[in-house]
Amino acid sequence: MKKKDVISKNYLDKIPIRPNEINWSKDDEGMVTLDIENKGFFNMLAQKFFHKPRISHIHLDKMGSFVWPHIDGETDISGLGLLVKEEFGDEANPLYERLVKYFQVLDSYGFVVWKSE
Repeated sequence: MKKKDVISKNYLDKIPIRPNEINWSKDDEGMVTLDIENKGFFNMLAQKFFHKPRISHIHLDKMGSFVWPHIDGETDISGLGLLVKEEFGDEANPLYERLVKYFQVLDSYGFVVWKSE
């Protein structure tokens, strides 16, 4: 097995959890919006002097809006992939590459945490 295959396989076994401090809503069309509060000293300065918003609204795409409510702290990424495949079919391909990248982005912004083994 290549090193990349091992990393991807291990990543698919990870179980994502939505942090409690992230508020989110779903509109009538099923699209999810995350409401992220901009905290911290530099954000406070940016809000005061550059009129930046206190809360940022992150609009997820169609697939992200489907996945977000299914993040329950029990289902791993490969299980979420099966749900996505069932919902979107071939439109989701390349399925696991896209899903892993999606969770890497969510992780980099702190929008998900990982369940400890």
